[in-house]
Amino acid sequence: MEALRKALVVGAILGVGAGVGSALFVLVTPGEERIQAMLKEMPGQGPQGREETARNKQLVLATLQEAAATQENVAWRKNWVGAGGGRSA
Repeated sequence: MEALRKALVVGAILGVGAGVGSALFVLVTPGEERIQAMLKEMPGQGPQGREETARNKQLVLATLQEAAATQENVAWRKNWVGAGGGRSA
């Protein structure tokens, strides 16, 4: 009987904790309008940020293509802008 009582008390405490956590989550989570406003305010959403992101992706892709085509260890490259200049494997 004592074990059943203890199990019920533990279950009740866990249920209350889950309820409080869920209530806090609902109160803190922003609404859809606020989410859209935050996305618009994020840096990199303008034309200049998109161009910079596209340029970075091009550089990464070019580096990966070069690494796939050569035996050079590009991880040790000192000058990432130009070709060569690093240790080779």
